[in-house]
Amino acid sequence: MHMNFHRKLPVPQIVKKEFPLTERMAQIKARRDESIRAVFEGTSDKFLLIIGPCSADHREPVLEYISRLRKIADRVSDKIIIIPRIYTNKPRTTGQGYKGMLHQPDPEAKPDMYKGLVAIRDLHLAALRDYDFSCADEMLYPDNYRYLSDLLAYVAVGARSVENQQHRLTASGIEVPVGMKNPTGGDLSVMMNAIVAAQSSHTFIYRGWEVTSDGNPCAHAILRGYLDYSGRSVSNYHYEDLLRVSELYETSKLANPLVIVDTNHNNSGKRYLEQIRIAKDIVHSRNQNADIKRLVKGLMIESYLEDGAQGTGEHVFGRSITDPCLGWEKTEQLIFDIAEKL
Repeated sequence: MHMNFHRKLPVPQIVKKEFPLTERMAQIKARRDESIRAVFEGTSDKFLLIIGPCSADHREPVLEYISRLRKIADRVSDKIIIIPRIYTNKPRTTGQGYKGMLHQPDPEAKPDMYKGLVAIRDLHLAALRDYDFSCADEMLYPDNYRYLSDLLAYVAVGARSVENQQHRLTASGIEVPVGMKNPTGGDLSVMMNAIVAAQSSHTFIYRGWEVTSDGNPCAHAILRGYLDYSGRSVSNYHYEDLLRVSELYETSKLANPLVIVDTNHNNSGKRYLEQIRIAKDIVHSRNQNADIKRLVKGLMIESYLEDGAQGTGEHVFGRSITDPCLGWEKTEQLIFDIAEKL
């Protein structure tokens, strides 16, 4: 039982130099960072939609999806900031087989980590260069964050990672908003502890360096539902749930109470069409209660070109190969419906 060491991968600084941002791209990224930060700091009333495929499986359909989002983003920009999901580390739930674009830039080929690093950076670069979108990604592997740190607008820490100390410490040194999901078992105190850690300063080991983080004031909660003791999905996006999180924030004495609600996963029971109803329900709750409106800054929605999910070998362009997603027509209508109700 041992590891086979294949090759030494280049450090993030080298990959960034090989595949750099232009000055124009850096300026767009900075402007978007400022606009998104203003939402989390409460100086902007705009609503965030972190939206896109469960997993960024192929470059072409992901960029086709983002090109369509660009047109909608311009039409709703007075009310909504759209942050596309380009989740390049997202594996199948069991961890068996496909582990995301980072591991397999071609989902049907063998893993190639260097090609994967190049592919994920290239995809995020294309979104920023061609469509003026800095995007969101999930931090499954804290050491890999630096390969994309100059490109990302938003980072999520997943339900199975939120208890991990290295994820919490790394989140405290990230310059953009980081969402900490509630764990799969539903214990909100775990999520709140993760937020406290991420908002605090720490000294720790990162990529072989001793580093000190400043703390991330925009670290916040993501509510994604949970599984009960018998394995049944339980939602936590309802009016009463949001008030409960508001109370937890008050008890924790965190200065910046913030929530993003994930409309899929256990909130929908992975019934992807339920995302439409759930999104509208959350917007309604915000409109009924000023405290909830201040608390809930946006939604996370899983959406792609085609409805549902596909099995191995089906080769449907723009249909998820991991969790099922809303198709494009439903997505477009939902975004306009949300904008109208804000």
